[in-house]
Amino acid sequence: MGERDAFERIVASVHDAMLDDSRWPATSALIDEACGLTGNDLIVREGPLDDVRVLFVGAYCHGQRREDQERDYLENYYPTDERVPRFRQLPDSHLVHVRDLLTADELKTSPTYNDMLRRTGGQDSLNARLDGPDGSSITWGLRDPVDADGWSSSRITTVTNLLPHIRQFVRVRQALVRAEARHTTVTALLDNPRVGVIHLDRRGRVLAANDRARRILRNGDGLTDWGGMLGARAAADQVRLERMVGDALPGSGRAPVSGSMPLRRSPVLPPFIVHVKPVGVPQPDYGARLVAALVLVVEPGRQHRLDPERVAATLELTLAEAQVAVWLTEGKSVRDVAEATGQSPGAVYWRLKQIYRKQSLARQADLVRLVLSLAELG
Repeated sequence: MGERDAFERIVASVHDAMLDDSRWPATSALIDEACGLTGNDLIVREGPLDDVRVLFVGAYCHGQRREDQERDYLENYYPTDERVPRFRQLPDSHLVHVRDLLTADELKTSPTYNDMLRRTGGQDSLNARLDGPDGSSITWGLRDPVDADGWSSSRITTVTNLLPHIRQFVRVRQALVRAEARHTTVTALLDNPRVGVIHLDRRGRVLAANDRARRILRNGDGLTDWGGMLGARAAADQVRLERMVGDALPGSGRAPVSGSMPLRRSPVLPPFIVHVKPVGVPQPDYGARLVAALVLVVEPGRQHRLDPERVAATLELTLAEAQVAVWLTEGKSVRDVAEATGQSPGAVYWRLKQIYRKQSLARQADLVRLVLSLAELG
């Protein structure tokens, strides 16, 4: 199998795993095989440097998930891992060798490097840092090469070319998890009420849409149906949307790829986030109108039904305080809230401090989690 065929198999497998992450171990195995690695790891984090929260960690060796290694790292090494704060400050899509993240003294004394990485085959590893969705950070760890060639230029090229696909995998997985569709199929997604779902045929024409997507297309604010084709509100977004859909559809001489973009709406509403993912079309199909691409339309701030009156009653807040809490949870900034209410940012901050005092909170992130928990409880 040539390098190009191997790469396209990996990308196709990544697309499959986007809908069902139980398929990710098989994708990980293909990466190990194509790159000649002993394993690879995926970690997703969020939060500022002084308050990092791990959202996901996965350790994989030739397709086998090593939950024992995940627990061992999180419990015994992560709190003192010297690489973490330095790695978080690297630019997006940056590849770095593990030894370049440690000082000369740390290479001799670090428990992470000298104990854990020695046991798990990571002392000659590469790490890639990617910007994730909603301010999160993705760490993709490539464990030691299996042969003496080390990190050859061809290996590094393959890894570099895979970076946008790894990022896209995390983006789509996060959108589906929030839509409560962790393990799903293209067809089953049409029944999901939490995210807009559109099926496109090989020409990019709309085949089917769920109720939420039909409402979005009918309203025409940001995304619309132009004679069976998807259209954007803004001309610049239209160009980018057409390109993204075209990239996801089957074409001669190239493998389809997935993509994501914000789609602008009217000024008072946050943009949609649109994900487009290829769907394998069986051959031969004799011209049948089969699904060739899946479109997910995420509405930031509308993933949860937040009622300010219910938030006020449950958290013992005033209605004005509850409205501030709801708006912040929906993604608005303090300045956005001030403009919407005709108040100064200082007045909004004062209300926020009152909420913190009543709920014994210290950070906006804690308030958002608290309000979202109410939405999940209905």
